[in-house]
Amino acid sequence: MRLSSKPVAFLLALTTTFAQAQQAADPARLTGTWTTKSRKVLTGPGFYDPVTDKFFEPDLTGQSYSFTDDGHYEVAYYRAISNPAQPNCPEGIMQWQHGTYTKNANGSLSLQPFAVDGRQLLSSPCEYKNGIYTRYHQPEFIKSFRPYIDPYNNVRRLDLFQYDGAPQNPMWIAYDPPQMLPTQTLNPTSTGTGAAKSTGTGKSKRSMEGGATSEEPLPWGLGKPTPSERPIEDTIWWMVALGTIISSILYLKS
Repeated sequence: MRLSSKPVAFLLALTTTFAQAQQAADPARLTGTWTTKSRKVLTGPGFYDPVTDKFFEPDLTGQSYSFTDDGHYEVAYYRAISNPAQPNCPEGIMQWQHGTYTKNANGSLSLQPFAVDGRQLLSSPCEYKNGIYTRYHQPEFIKSFRPYIDPYNNVRRLDLFQYDGAPQNPMWIAYDPPQMLPTQTLNPTSTGTGAAKSTGTGKSKRSMEGGATSEEPLPWGLGKPTPSERPIEDTIWWMVALGTIISSILYLKS
């Protein structure tokens, strides 16, 4: 007796779907897009556009990692850096990389980015008119990682521990399958260190040959401080100067 091919195909499809559903529900699974509490920083085209070579500023700071089943990853950072010397002049930094990762036998992760694709944009508005835009390449070693179900909100959570064992900010699952840009080199060059495409004005310096830095107008609204935002030292100086002038005038009239 010969079985019809249609029921067999249906059973195979049903078995595959069930297996995929079980895999996606596995709390110890690393695959997916993970993001920190703000949920505003996510990997993929909403953070960095490789076609125009441009970052998009999220509403809040945070970080996001994405991992695939076949050994690819992507990471996006957006951080604020305090400036104790000038509290009115905080710095901001955006970083993006992607590449391949390896699960090591000791439970660690080795992340190896594609060297020509990584990007970094540093904003220091009180020191530079434009952001400092550079090619960025930084391999990463994760000493240990723990994906599990967060007991407080019943959502998949990922804890990563840096090379020295220090914990990173916890992340929660945002997408599964992961939200990522294509998992191959996006900006190939003949030498591996070629210049990036210009996205700024004609005056923007964009040469990245040999690792040199470049500049472009800041993609977020962090311009130089207005006079009302000057450090308190400037205000005190003007008050002393004004007092000296008034004292001199009164002395001459006496």
